[in-house]
Amino acid sequence: MGKNKKYGIRDFINDVHLWLGLVSGIILFLVCLSGTILTFEEEIEGWFKKDMKVEAVGTKKSISNLINDPAIQEKGILTSITIPTDETSPYEFSIKEDPKQRRGTTYEINPYTAELLAPEDTGIDKFMFSMFRMHRWLMMDIKLGRPIVGIATIIFMILAISGIVLWFPKKIKWKTVKAGFKIRTNANWKRINHDLHNTLGFYACILILIMGITGLCWSFEGYRDGLSVIMGTRVFGNRGGGPEIDLESFDNEKSISLEEAIALANRELDYKGFLSIGLPSDENPMYSFRKLADNSWSTIAQDRLQIHTSGEVVSKEIYADKPLNVKIASAIKPIHTGTIFGTFSKWIYFLACLIATSLPITGTIIYINKLKKKSKRKKSLATV
Repeated sequence: MGKNKKYGIRDFINDVHLWLGLVSGIILFLVCLSGTILTFEEEIEGWFKKDMKVEAVGTKKSISNLINDPAIQEKGILTSITIPTDETSPYEFSIKEDPKQRRGTTYEINPYTAELLAPEDTGIDKFMFSMFRMHRWLMMDIKLGRPIVGIATIIFMILAISGIVLWFPKKIKWKTVKAGFKIRTNANWKRINHDLHNTLGFYACILILIMGITGLCWSFEGYRDGLSVIMGTRVFGNRGGGPEIDLESFDNEKSISLEEAIALANRELDYKGFLSIGLPSDENPMYSFRKLADNSWSTIAQDRLQIHTSGEVVSKEIYADKPLNVKIASAIKPIHTGTIFGTFSKWIYFLACLIATSLPITGTIIYINKLKKKSKRKKSLATV
């Protein structure tokens, strides 16, 4: 009779990894699959939509001429304008077709001809929105689906950490550790499946943890508040926040034009880059500018500027001057979605999400193979 094998900490971690993976497998598969598709949401939607062709012929029409064009005014209330630096790219006008509309509808405008391109309502938009609902709420009621996705995210983080522990062999030697870095494609399919789970999971685990840590901000308000306390700044806080502005202290009789406000903004933010302009309203007589340099290292490194309609600069926020904790807090969404470094980081996230989608499948196959192996062993012992 051999000695009974002791149940150690590694066995416990293995069981936690196994049973949490089996219980949450379907949910994690759906969340990761939808996340993989959403990584290139803008690009996929762009394939199915008509692009406005802009030829740099003649001179551009002034902003005033464009916003006063009857075709624009009849659409609704213009709330913001985006001006790219590329001469062959259209302007983007955000128009509230209904006062109750939250963000407005984005129209493309040819700055040379004032041609207007309305957004198309395609089947791909509905598909992408369904993927968004799947990723955030499992297409359920928000109050029910959001915490379920949050709990599944916590489980996935536990699986990632326990997976890292199990990736290391019991006896750590370079020869055994090195084997975990590659997939043995010349082995049988069971071994290949094991390596796909073990090796690819190891490569993706850091990004899985990052996606989990940031993703929980949408699932649990208490988690988001706690993270805000730890970071010392508000996560998803009001980006236009800061000290309250006394509107009575400005010369409300004086008013500059939009062109003058844009010229002033470009003098204050003196570099080449796309410019987004939030237009003033009766409640808020401020021009709000966001500018991102063409040579910027990140999509979130935007400088912000507020100018009163009288022409006085109210606030100037330079991204490079922000404290590190504020930079990180403002980057939670692009860190989660992979857009933080543009196309480069999107591809990395896409591959990581694709691996994460495969892990519940390869893990379940490993479990089934082990069950079959145990069944065969029992049968062989019964015949002895």
